[in-house]
Amino acid sequence: MRLLLDTRAFLWWDTHDTRLPDTHRLAIESPRNEVFVSAATVWEIAIKRSSGKLAFGMSVAKAIEQHRFISLPITVDHAEGAGSLPQLHRDPFDRLLVAQAQLEGLILVTVDDQILRYAVPHL
Repeated sequence: MRLLLDTRAFLWWDTHDTRLPDTHRLAIESPRNEVFVSAATVWEIAIKRSSGKLAFGMSVAKAIEQHRFISLPITVDHAEGAGSLPQLHRDPFDRLLVAQAQLEGLILVTVDDQILRYAVPHL
């Protein structure tokens, strides 16, 4: 499978948070799966870190590399896709992740009920 971690799933994976469901953890750990982290997630973490809402020790890029995840850049098609989604969820980062998953054929790893309102393959 080709997985795209949402921001919370990435943070919970990185910090070994037990709120990440075992099904998600096993899928991320599986060597058969490719795991992607979007530039949107890096951007969201950077904003939360700079506003004091999140303490994240190392560079997110280093964490992605350390976990052997794949960085997913944001393209014009991703941005247009996010903009054309129905207004089911107001979080622009989550909407961008939904568009990326849809356009790139990725399975979105999330525990966010708002994201699950969209027609996107997910764990």
